[in-house]
Amino acid sequence: MAAFTAVGTSYSTQGEALIPVYVFYSMFGFQRTGDAMWAAGDQMARGFIIGATAGRTTLTGEGLQHADGHSPILASTNPAIVAYDPAYGYEIGHIMRAGLERMYGGNHEDPNVMYYLTVYNEPIVQPAEPENLDVDGLLRGIYKLSEGHAGGAKAQLLASGVALPWALEAQQLLRDDWGVSADVWSVTSWTELRRDGIAADEHNLLHPTEPALVPYVTSKLQGAEGPFVAVTDFNHQVPDMIRPFVPGDYSTLGADGFGFSDTRAAARRYFTIDGPSMVVKTLQQLAKQGKIDSSVVAAAVEKYRLLDVNAGTTGSAGGDS
Repeated sequence: MAAFTAVGTSYSTQGEALIPVYVFYSMFGFQRTGDAMWAAGDQMARGFIIGATAGRTTLTGEGLQHADGHSPILASTNPAIVAYDPAYGYEIGHIMRAGLERMYGGNHEDPNVMYYLTVYNEPIVQPAEPENLDVDGLLRGIYKLSEGHAGGAKAQLLASGVALPWALEAQQLLRDDWGVSADVWSVTSWTELRRDGIAADEHNLLHPTEPALVPYVTSKLQGAEGPFVAVTDFNHQVPDMIRPFVPGDYSTLGADGFGFSDTRAAARRYFTIDGPSMVVKTLQQLAKQGKIDSSVVAAAVEKYRLLDVNAGTTGSAGGDS
């Protein structure tokens, strides 16, 4: 971290801009060297911090010591950190480019920041960048990835990082098994969405006679039909960051606790964060809204064997590597 700080401040101390990229086990970064990262922020360091092997269920084979369920929460406490939890390679590309432009382009009003990206130790299918990608939404924290067309009750699924494919799995199960039409949103930065919402609240507090500012995530989700269900491979506290700004019924799934030493699929079933768990949570919220009968929820729990950790399948597509 000392080397990162030296390189990250060279634009000032040496008059020569260098770009540090610091890669570490995400569990051990902010938790063990968080004070040094705070000091780097004090010194206006710039650069990229990569939290590799992120998530509570992606590296279970190395033991619970490596099961990161909270680094985005710790990162959010450092005002110099711009934190992202990207899912796909094209998201990372846009974020890295935006980070370079902000920190080294010479045009941003606040270039003295460090970008924290969580990446995962799990092979997943990497899709091509969608046509007409909402790049502004991607960089600000949220964009709609997939729209549901089942024609039944509506729901909104929010996910980030390695959990995004789980939301897409849930979207398909909701459509095929229950006739529910769910949209899927990629949340690239819970932290930036929360900061934007807090800034809007503060502006509205201090300027009551001016038109009220609307948080970005509120504006993106405004008018979206159905309950909102969010999932990550981290604690509930991560998706809970945006709770005050979601314009509707909002529930979250998360991996709290120390971890679970088993396969990825079993760990995700244990924490109820896999695709079928997201389906059941969505059905539960639809039942609360009176959109479906409550008996459907119990039927879904039985159908997917939600109480059996050995019945989990989410996350096995990439093998055990």
